[in-house]
Amino acid sequence: MIDLQKCTLAVCEIARQAGAYIREERRKFSLDSVERKHAHDYVSYVDKGSEQLIVSALRELMPEAGFITEEGLAGHDAEQMVWVVDPLDGTTNFIHQYAPYAVSIALLQGKTVLIGVVYEICADECFYAWKGGGAYVEVRSGEVKNEKLHVSNHQIQDALLCLQLPYNSEAYKPVIKHLIDKLYGNVGSVRMCGSAAMALCDVAAGRLDGYAEQYIGQWDYMAGSLMVMEAGGQVSDYAGSDDFTQGNSVIATNGIIQQDLLTCIQEVKL
Repeated sequence: MIDLQKCTLAVCEIARQAGAYIREERRKFSLDSVERKHAHDYVSYVDKGSEQLIVSALRELMPEAGFITEEGLAGHDAEQMVWVVDPLDGTTNFIHQYAPYAVSIALLQGKTVLIGVVYEICADECFYAWKGGGAYVEVRSGEVKNEKLHVSNHQIQDALLCLQLPYNSEAYKPVIKHLIDKLYGNVGSVRMCGSAAMALCDVAAGRLDGYAEQYIGQWDYMAGSLMVMEAGGQVSDYAGSDDFTQGNSVIATNGIIQQDLLTCIQEVKL
């Protein structure tokens, strides 16, 4: 039986170590080291170095678990539990020195997210949650502070929404055009932040009221989705199913506006 709280706090330290590595490398980072995975989808040695650090530390923490990682440096083979790792979520932001960018680590058992940790490097904020234990953020600048997270209570007309722009631009254009046309001017406002993990954490913290994105990987949203649910919010895929862990789309809200956002999305033929 895993002590989820103890394990979560250990993962927080691993995420912070990876974040410290990323922060240090950013000081000497050169655009010459950037590679293209696909059109407008970038990777660098920093992503890979962070992933190696995280995988090595998680293997020590839980040798019996497998891995799903963005850069594919580790895999899984029918293990009961799997770590889902994004070593640098928001790589394009990182390249341009534009906040936010983060480390995201989740522990998945079947279709259940047990642990979620997201460390935002620029603001030095570590968001963490474990199943049934609530969601929190720890800030270490000056005095160490831990705050419990709770979603907002805004209705759709006052909602601040994050509508991201995935790399699969041609397929997603009809959706994002419809969302902006329908929501812009009829909600509080619309933002795009460039990090799925942080958009989810911001929903959990009540900074955003809702977030939607399609064509993303499990590593992008797994940890943040648990944060939202443990903070009292709601998460589904674009079909409205709460069985979202194997898919590539996420709607996360304070729960109050979930149906509003889902209805708007489903007006487009996906």
